[in-house]
Amino acid sequence: MSEKLDRRKKYTRKVLKESLITLLANKTISDITVKEVCELADINRSTFYTHYSDHYDLLSKIEEEITEDMNKYLHSYSYEIEEESIQMTEKILEYVVDNKVMFQTFLKQDAAPTFEQRMMDLTRGFMMNNWMKDHYLQADESRYLSSFAISGAIQVIKDWLENDLDQSPKQMAVLINNFINYGFSYLDK
Repeated sequence: MSEKLDRRKKYTRKVLKESLITLLANKTISDITVKEVCELADINRSTFYTHYSDHYDLLSKIEEEITEDMNKYLHSYSYEIEEESIQMTEKILEYVVDNKVMFQTFLKQDAAPTFEQRMMDLTRGFMMNNWMKDHYLQADESRYLSSFAISGAIQVIKDWLENDLDQSPKQMAVLINNFINYGFSYLDK
């Protein structure tokens, strides 16, 4: 009996997430209502409220799920070894491909205003710890350097999404890592 309930809960949460993402493709979160989410999901509002306090809570839960997944990828590889850094970036980009519509939507300006900042904060902490340790950088240098690198990587990913993923995750991972590690000297290679 509880397995059936778990499946029902998972299904309900899944369709609510998909409905919110669909709505965010054309509207900002502030222009969306719980009623719209429920109508699109074909779920009644009382069911919605057993899972989430409002549509902002639903958005927050989706962002938390993505953050947890990204955190797992970041901590499963060694940043010091360039091949592993490329593998980590490739895994993250494969995750982006698997969730293409969600990332296209969440990385749009104003659709999910906290998403990009969450991604920045997550990767900044990871990069700062590694760069400070590996390159003996001061905290402020590491913070600015990681902001610069992460902002650039996010913009490259946005461009890649806009170009309908015209490169493979592996090709993009190599490009992003080369840009971060070698900057303009990459052009001399």
